[in-house]
Amino acid sequence: MTVEKKTDYGNITVAADTVATLAGSVITECYGVVGMASRQVLRDGWAELLKRESYTKGVVVRREDGGLAIDLYIIVSFGVKISEVIREAQKKVKYELEKSLAEEITSVNVFVQGVRVSE
Repeated sequence: MTVEKKTDYGNITVAADTVATLAGSVITECYGVVGMASRQVLRDGWAELLKRESYTKGVVVRREDGGLAIDLYIIVSFGVKISEVIREAQKKVKYELEKSLAEEITSVNVFVQGVRVSE
């Protein structure tokens, strides 16, 4: 899946991995988010914290009617109000992706895979 735009100067194609990396970078900057997690929880129920170059493992980008749907898998910090962290993260990701891609974002779904104590 790619995001394609036609301009007067030619075509622009953005790969889904690029969109996923951008979304992962934006959400990890949000307050209360420790990092990205893999979509698949490991056997023992522990979520793996992903490094910057692996953000695509924690993001799913889908084309839907009217735009893109983004699924993000994250780990949050202990002691924060999860619903508020998620709400603000959804707003920020939607805003940044729409601004960067000039593409409608229909939904930003956030799945909390774990909670970590900040050191």
